[in-house]
Amino acid sequence: MRDGLRAAADVAAAHLDGVAARPVWQSMPEQVRAALLDAPLPETGRAVGELLDEAERRVLAYPMGNGHPAFFGWVNAAPHPAAVAAGLLASASNPSSAGGDHADVPLERAVVRWLAQLVGFPHEIGAGLLTSGASMATIVAIGAARHRALERAGWDVREKGLAGAPELTAYATAEAHSCVRKAIELLGIGSRALRTVPERVEKVGDAGDGPVSAGMDVEALRELIAQDRAAGRVPFLVVASAGTVNTGAIDPLDQIADVCGSPGGEGGVWLHIDGAYGAFGAVDAQMSARYAGMARADSLALDPHKWLQVPIGVGALLVADRELLRSAFSLVPPYLRDESGDALGWLSEYGIEQTRQFRALPVWASIAARGRAGVAADVAACNETARALARIVEETPDLELAAPVELSIVAFRYAPAGVAPEQVDEVNAALPAAIQERGAAFVTGSVYQGRPVLRACVLNPATREEHARLLVAEAQAAGAELLVGATAH
Repeated sequence: MRDGLRAAADVAAAHLDGVAARPVWQSMPEQVRAALLDAPLPETGRAVGELLDEAERRVLAYPMGNGHPAFFGWVNAAPHPAAVAAGLLASASNPSSAGGDHADVPLERAVVRWLAQLVGFPHEIGAGLLTSGASMATIVAIGAARHRALERAGWDVREKGLAGAPELTAYATAEAHSCVRKAIELLGIGSRALRTVPERVEKVGDAGDGPVSAGMDVEALRELIAQDRAAGRVPFLVVASAGTVNTGAIDPLDQIADVCGSPGGEGGVWLHIDGAYGAFGAVDAQMSARYAGMARADSLALDPHKWLQVPIGVGALLVADRELLRSAFSLVPPYLRDESGDALGWLSEYGIEQTRQFRALPVWASIAARGRAGVAADVAACNETARALARIVEETPDLELAAPVELSIVAFRYAPAGVAPEQVDEVNAALPAAIQERGAAFVTGSVYQGRPVLRACVLNPATREEHARLLVAEAQAAGAELLVGATAH
């Protein structure tokens, strides 16, 4: 066992040491893909060393790329070394963090408090939990919001279900993460109940060139809620973004909180803030003012496996009132005994999962290795690199910003002068894959305001201006090649 663990540590360290020297991403050879996909169930076992060797050759050699400083894709971070090491210890301990009297329970509650303190969210002990990601956190939050709204309307959704219940309505902009709609559908409310709130549109630049979103239109939200109430419906949820995944835009959280009312207030609408990616931007002193109002939410979703660089599989939900979670989800079967005397009960009473992974230890290590100051410095470094990338894009012929840069996401386009808009869109739709295939940088694409864009996200503090310049050069080169091809046919 000891030899196997040491060997695994050596393989992991060699992989991390060599990341920057390898291509950011490369397509898997078909024979390697087939060897993994068609691997037969082994009849007999193999030595750990042999398994590690195969994993190194066939798995670690073809990574997603998110450990590389020239990786700008999606919202996937490079893993922090302290969190990687702590993850091994968590696996070695291997408890179920559902509850009970063992170390991971108080550690999780402490880590949840740390997360709340980092982003400035009010916290009472037990008012939150770690989840598999923000998608699960969103399901839990909306489930609690549904329970509270229907309870106020005199309907016990846990006993009666939704058949015959008052009609619920929810509100979010078109930029809201897809997990919001998934949660609405999964919880039986139905996507038709999710109202799309318009975004305020402003002009950017001295010449006022190009319309851009300024976040949720608060007056439009107010009107939609009033219309639904007048029609006898029950507005129960508003989802605001503390950094959208498309552009990093932050909704006017304080004004939205005014519309929703105070957390837990009678007649209020549950305000859920999606801060999966962006909420940790609050630790950057240059950005903290943009988060005014976030502390007034009923719930806040976070992803430590994004900006905190915890290995993937750790989200978090913070709530203003822990009892609202417990009343919505607590179900303690007779075979589960709480011998700790903890009045808070089991962590599994506050969400959906029963058997829960030991997620707290990697989060604890990621934060403790840096402290608040170190986390803030890393977040600020990412934001600064994004601002540098935006400046370079604006200075570069044939490129244009698609949206203002607030956090560490830069949406931009390859847009040479004199080229028909249809051809520009065709090139930009194909450009992310073309850049990825070149191997020097990795960026993904998206659609913003109806047009394809390159969407560069900086979550690795090792990503610097030199990598931003490399990405721009790759976008220019690949874009020019694609444009020649598009013109030819």
